Amino acid sequence: MEDFHINNTSLDKTFDYDYVSSNITYLTLYDPHGEVHPMFVVSCIITAVGLPLTLMSICAVYSLVRKDHVGPIYVINLLISDLIQYCCLILLMTGSDHMMLLFVFYIYCSSLNVRVGFMVCIALERYLLIACPLWYRFRHTIKFSVVLCVVIWVLFPCGVLTLWALQDVFITQIIVGTFLLLPLPLLIFFLGGTIRALSASRVPSDEKRRIVAILVLVLLIYTLLFLPAIIWFMADMYISHLLNLTLVFIQLSPLADLFLYVFMRKGTIDKLLASVCCCRMDSNDSSRMDSNDITSSTA
Repeated sequence: MEDFHINNTSLDKTFDYDYVSSNITYLTLYDPHGEVHPMFVVSCIITAVGLPLTLMSICAVYSLVRKDHVGPIYVINLLISDLIQYCCLILLMTGSDHMMLLFVFYIYCSSLNVRVGFMVCIALERYLLIACPLWYRFRHTIKFSVVLCVVIWVLFPCGVLTLWALQDVFITQIIVGTFLLLPLPLLIFFLGGTIRALSASRVPSDEKRRIVAILVLVLLIYTLLFLPAIIWFMADMYISHLLNLTLVFIQLSPLADLFLYVFMRKGTIDKLLASVCCCRMDSNDSSRMDSNDITSSTA
């Protein structure tokens, strides 16, 4: 396969196209006569499953938007960024033009950063609903949410473009690692503050459970799926297995976002809790029956 070299070294530690094609399997043209790398297969499976599900989730979440319920707006934008990532993955796995791959990779990185911003917005919106209900009711309108979404869509790609222009790979990695690390304490603060404010809130109990469930889900998604990327960017060494793990988790993260729609629907949390309670009751009943049988047999 023809070797390509990117002059801008800020994209990766080496970013030699021949190296990337043999280890990451996208950013290059897939050679059907060559060896199929597992990363390419994983990318194809994730894209084939996630793309149609994301389209359906966007349509479903759009129906939940109301004048007094702006939370789905951030989820819609999050799913749109996921949709862009899937489209970019398809082009990165099948494209061959050098400049096109650079442009698509820039869009992919921008949508990934935008996704991080909307995850923080979702957690912040849920926190304000409990901690500052009056401000949330009168200030956090659909217009405010739309303006905030536009700012994120404009500001974050500009930040990626600025990093793209840097020629120092070490500084770029530190900046990206710090950027990915900053939302983690914010998400923890939003979850802790929400739990502390639940007792004084007048929000219905089922809504409280959904809010806490969404915050826990966002924190789990970010911690589990972005932690390898943070470690890889912060580490001053190259570890191929950690890089592959990072890429797999980043590609899996849009699939995890689909659970946000599930938890935003009313009654979902209650059904899950009811099923868990039923399982516990069944296990307790079976243990009691076993103990009664043992008692009767000994008698």
